Amino acid sequence: MPIVIWRLMLLVLLCLPGIGQAVADLEANTPAITRLKQSMQQRHSQLESYYNSGAVGLTRDGLIMLRDANAVPLAARQTVNQLVTAENQDRNALYREIARANSHPEWESNIRATFSQRWISLAKPGWWYQQADGSWRRK
Repeated sequence: MPIVIWRLMLLVLLCLPGIGQAVADLEANTPAITRLKQSMQQRHSQLESYYNSGAVGLTRDGLIMLRDANAVPLAARQTVNQLVTAENQDRNALYREIARANSHPEWESNIRATFSQRWISLAKPGWWYQQADGSWRRK
């Protein structure tokens, strides 16, 4: 009888959220993911100076935003806004595609949270990122 109880307890533990769940493969690779990564990599060279100046920052939800419009010359603001919009579209699609590649679309928010932390940890000194409470901090 004790073996049956242990098996039942194990089954209950495996069904609890966060316990016994598979780990997402964040390095999943599909043609769609490859295209998104290439697009983001090409755009990064255009965004890097805006990260460096503090005009653009990394948000707490895995996106980017124009955080200081005054750090961008008026003539360049439309271009920066377009870059930010395109980057965020690709980031949202990337999170969605990685969740799909793992056969768990419901994991998208967890994948987004993981990538948000990853982007911040990879940020260069001087770049701005949003903390959990919404405030901005310079790395």
